[in-house]
Amino acid sequence: MTRTRLLAAGFAVTLVFATAVSADHSWGPYHWARASNPLTVVFGDNVDSRWDGWLVEAADDWSMSAVLDATIAGGQAKGNCRPADGRAEVCNGNYGFNGWLGIAQIWVSGSHIVKGAVKLNDSYHDFAPYNENGWRDLVMCQEVGHIFGLAHQDEDFDNGNLGTCMDYTGDPDGPPANRQPDQHDYNMLADIYSHLDEGGGTGGNGCKGSPSKCAGSQPRPPAFDMDLPGVGQWGRHISTSRDGGQSVFVQDFGGGHRVYTHVTWTLDAAARLARR
Repeated sequence: MTRTRLLAAGFAVTLVFATAVSADHSWGPYHWARASNPLTVVFGDNVDSRWDGWLVEAADDWSMSAVLDATIAGGQAKGNCRPADGRAEVCNGNYGFNGWLGIAQIWVSGSHIVKGAVKLNDSYHDFAPYNENGWRDLVMCQEVGHIFGLAHQDEDFDNGNLGTCMDYTGDPDGPPANRQPDQHDYNMLADIYSHLDEGGGTGGNGCKGSPSKCAGSQPRPPAFDMDLPGVGQWGRHISTSRDGGQSVFVQDFGGGHRVYTHVTWTLDAAARLARR
C-alpha cells in the first residue's frame, strides 16, 4: 500500500469526543474467518473512472489497520454485482431514483462473513450534492468499512461530525471531515479480529475447506448465492437510524445463512424516513 501502516495494536490512544460515541460499533458478531493476521480481503474493481480513485483511497485507508489489508483486484461481478466466495465486489451503476446512495451487503454463515458487495448509485452521485468529492469519499469509505464487520460510531444526524467515515452526516467535509477511518475504527477492528479461526483461510468462510457447509452442519442453500439487487429482495427490515439516514435489512435463508444489507439513504429519503 502507498501509506505507512498504523500499528494500532502497538500503542494506546485516548479519544475524546464532544458527542456520544458507541463503545462497540461492530456489525453484530460478523467477521471474516482467517488463520492469521493481517487478514487480506480482495475487493473486485467493477467501478468506472468516476470511482476508481475513491476505491483506491478507501483500500489504502482501511489497510492502515494493524489486522487487515484491502487488496484491489480485477472485478468478477456477476449479475447485479454478485460476489464469489472469499471476496467482495465493488460496483457502480445507475440503479435508479430509489432513495439510496450506496449499499453494503455481507453474506454470512454462522458468524463468518463468506463474501460481500458494495454498490454505488450513480443515479444520485452524478448530480449535486452527491457528485462532490466529500460525498463520494464518505460513501465509498463507509460501505467498505461495513464489509469488514463495522457498524457506525454514531447515527444521530444532528450530532457534530466525529471525523470518521463511520459517522453519518449531511456535511462530509465538516469540519472535521467524515472522509476516512479514525483510530476508534482501527481499535474496533483490532478487537473484532483479536481471535483466530481454526481452519479459517484468508477471506474465507470458516468452513474448514467445505464452502457448502458453513454454519455447523447445516448445508448452504442454493438461494443463499442469489442476487439481491433491490429493496424487495433485501428481506426483513431490522432498523433505521433516528435521523433516517441509515437502514439495515436481513434476508434469512435458514441454518445460520443470512444476507445483511446496510443502506445509506439520500438526504431527502432520510428526511422522509425520519418523519415516519
